[in-house]
Amino acid sequence: MSVTANAGPQSLRTCSRTACGRRAVATLTYVYADSTAVLGPLATYAEPHAYDLCDVHSERLSAPRGWEVVRLSLGTQQPGPSNDDLLALADAVREAARPVRREPVEAPREPGREVARKGHLRMLTTD
Repeated sequence: MSVTANAGPQSLRTCSRTACGRRAVATLTYVYADSTAVLGPLATYAEPHAYDLCDVHSERLSAPRGWEVVRLSLGTQQPGPSNDDLLALADAVREAARPVRREPVEAPREPGREVARKGHLRMLTTD
């Protein structure tokens, strides 16, 4: 008996159709409010209300009478972040790492008035 290593979670996903053991390549979801069936690239994660289909069953897909089928390009690329996604993420990290500049608040210069505070310490004017 030979044991093969898993190539990742996507290699485990097979077609949702009964008695079909082919590898899933597309995900089918239904938008009941719009009477629409959407067939697109294989979703990153298996969802309970979506159906993974192999290439044969995705080509043969038909919808109930009165329903519209929207077929999104399946493409040949493996799912993953695009360059735009990575650039947006890098910009967000840079923005979050920027120090926040706070303008000092000018307090009235009356004797005994608090001018600044750091933690539990206060600086008072003596004028």
